[in-house]
Amino acid sequence: MPPANRTSPEPEDHTPCILGRPEHVDQEPSADNRDIRVLVRILPHGSAARRARTLIREVLHHAGLTQDAVTDAEIIAGELAANAERHARQPYELRVFHLDGVPTWCEIVDGDPDPEKIQDAFQRLSTLPEPDLSLLAENGRGLQMTYELSQGHCKAYRTTTTTTKAPGKAVAFALPTASGTWLTAGDARRR
Repeated sequence: MPPANRTSPEPEDHTPCILGRPEHVDQEPSADNRDIRVLVRILPHGSAARRARTLIREVLHHAGLTQDAVTDAEIIAGELAANAERHARQPYELRVFHLDGVPTWCEIVDGDPDPEKIQDAFQRLSTLPEPDLSLLAENGRGLQMTYELSQGHCKAYRTTTTTTKAPGKAVAFALPTASGTWLTAGDARRR
C-alpha cells in the first residue's frame, strides 16, 4: 500500500485508524486517474452511533459543508451505526471515501455478511412515489430516513471488514459535497 495521505481530515483521538488507498484501487487504477483514499475508524460497541455522528461531523466540517448538510449526514451515520449494533455482530466500522480529497461516500460496516433485507428495504423505498411508513416495520424507520436524507443515494452490499478481514456488509450513503453533487458508490468505490 502506498504511504497514507495525511492531508485528509482525521478526527483528533486515539481510535485505531487506517487512511490509505483501498486495495482494489491499487489493482485497477481508475480510468480518469482520480485519487481515492479511505478513512477507516472502529466504532466501539455501546457507543457506535455517537462515535459515528462525531466522526462524520468532524470530517464534513473540515470539508466546509453547511450545518444543515452536516446534520443530515450525522443523522444517517448515527441511525446506521445504531442499526448495526442492534441487528448485527461486531466489528463495527465507519469508512469515509475521499475522492480527490473530498469526502464523498460513507459506509457503516458490520460483521454480518447478509445485506439482502436492507437491499430489499431500499428497493421498496425507491419504487414509491412518496415513501409510506406503513410499508416498513417499526424498526425500519432509520432506513427510510437514510433513503430520504441521502435523496436515494444509498445502498447495502457485501464487503470485508478492515479489522478482521472477515465477510461483512456495508450500508452506505453518498455524503453531501460543497458543490452540491451527489456521487454514487461507483464513483467512490471503483472495482
